[in-house]
Amino acid sequence: MREKQKLILWAAAAAVGVFLVIYYWDAVSGLLGLMLGAISPLISGMIIAYAVNIIMSGYERWYFPKSTSAWVVKSRRPVCLAAAFLTILVVLALVVYLVLPELVACIKLLLAEVPDALSGLLAMIPGDKDLLTPILDWLEGIDWKSILTSLAQGLVSGIEGVIGVATGLVGVVVDVVLALIFSLYLLSGRDKLLAQVRRLTKTYMRPSWYEKLTYTLGVFNTSFRKFIVGQATEAVILGVLCCLGMLLFRFPYAVMTGVIVGVTALIPIAGAYIGGAVGLLLILTVDPIKALLFVVYLVVLQQMEGNLIYPRVVGSSMGLPGIWVLAAVTVGGGVAGIPGMLLGVPLAAAIYQLLRQDIRKRSAQTSLEEVPPEDSPQA
Repeated sequence: MREKQKLILWAAAAAVGVFLVIYYWDAVSGLLGLMLGAISPLISGMIIAYAVNIIMSGYERWYFPKSTSAWVVKSRRPVCLAAAFLTILVVLALVVYLVLPELVACIKLLLAEVPDALSGLLAMIPGDKDLLTPILDWLEGIDWKSILTSLAQGLVSGIEGVIGVATGLVGVVVDVVLALIFSLYLLSGRDKLLAQVRRLTKTYMRPSWYEKLTYTLGVFNTSFRKFIVGQATEAVILGVLCCLGMLLFRFPYAVMTGVIVGVTALIPIAGAYIGGAVGLLLILTVDPIKALLFVVYLVVLQQMEGNLIYPRVVGSSMGLPGIWVLAAVTVGGGVAGIPGMLLGVPLAAAIYQLLRQDIRKRSAQTSLEEVPPEDSPQA
């Protein structure tokens, strides 16, 4: 009887809570936005810590794993943590080093070509002065005072916009610094924090719920970890293939375009096209014909990547069939854009693993129930 009363009270409280949330949705949504804005550096720090932990865990497996020396055990975490962040900084510096020189050369080429292009346009204007008379009459009829007033107002608005952008930039820098500091605390005390979370959940949850929660979180953790590793591997493969192919066909800006395509390939399936658009604009400044050929090459390479490389590298590493990888990217991109593309594949892989295990468990139970006991008449 008491259980039914508790269930009724919980259902009534939930119904009242849902009604209040719907009725005061404006206030609730504002409060949620304020809370999310306040904890956004902490969420970013958790994401950074999760990604860096993959590299740090790899270094910890290499850092004298069988040694029992006290100084090795004490230094393992700080040394591997510093090495993980240093690895990320080296990769970023290498990307800048490969991209920046060719980007500067492209800008210099544009600056050198613009004066000649303007001179050619001016040379195409006929020398007949009578053709300029309507233009001069139109210029004389313009209300320059009102135009200057509008320009002044626009300048003031522009200054206010610059101040707003600068303020927002300072806020972003502060959030990034806080996120990095929080990630350092999380990674340095990872084992202790995990032990505290396990103890807390084990104390206040039923044993069956705790086991299910632990198993589910373990499946999601494995899926996201394999996705990050597989996606990074696939991006490197695609970037190298793009660079080698461009060098083979003697396309300009091969190294820069290959790096950009590799970096943007971290976005599943569609990322290479984003990097390819940048490469197309760069090559177009040198040779339009080669730019067109580059588009053809990129489409062929992207088809190979989307249908062969990506499903095999990412899908096989996560235990997810290739068709479901493509479906997860398509649905995730349609629902939430680029973040949906990034999260769709690991979420689909985790749900796929959970469903597969549950189906196997239920099938095994059904098979056992269908087997008659030995002392039954059917046996």
